[in-house]
Amino acid sequence: MIRLSFRLQQGSFLLDIDQRLPAGITALYGPSGAGKTTVLDAIAGLRRPEAGTIAVRDRILYDSASRVQLPPHPRHVGYVPQDVALFPHMSVRRNVLYGRRPGQKLALETVASMLEVGGLLDRRVPDLSGGERQRVALARALMSAPELLLLDEPLAAVDVERRRRILPYLLRVRDELGIPVIYVSHDRGEIDQLSDSVLVLADGRVQS
Repeated sequence: MIRLSFRLQQGSFLLDIDQRLPAGITALYGPSGAGKTTVLDAIAGLRRPEAGTIAVRDRILYDSASRVQLPPHPRHVGYVPQDVALFPHMSVRRNVLYGRRPGQKLALETVASMLEVGGLLDRRVPDLSGGERQRVALARALMSAPELLLLDEPLAAVDVERRRRILPYLLRVRDELGIPVIYVSHDRGEIDQLSDSVLVLADGRVQS
């Protein structure tokens, strides 16, 4: 499903990964500085490896041998970073529709219903709670019709009760849309509840 086989150097830090990830939700777990966010950035096209290959299904996103380096937008990867970075001057509706890929078949009503943000579409971003912002950011990522969804500790700033409410939405993305997910978290309980497989990173390498 997803091939990650690349090396990426950042100063004295070297990320060296060679994995094939299955469908479903794969968790990246490990201490701070292990390279988890760097993996996501490389897949999304925000950082360029020194060598290797990144592919989703049959699409090559990066390949050093054939000099393929797709820019972020045509990679068709949805990325929800730690800072969800919604546009405060736009309504929720405009945020969700921002970056929608022409010709994609996923309807706003479908995504809004799945994540229960239909009642938020006409609200202002500054008026949203932390949990509502997370759901809106996820809805925006889904509206780009991604072939892969990257989530970088999306619940880190959300309290425990809101986390419990949001986790089922992530499972719905997997089960109802069939989009593979790579999920970074420091919370082992979240990982146990969400993930179909786990990669443990330490010092830029997969430990298990």
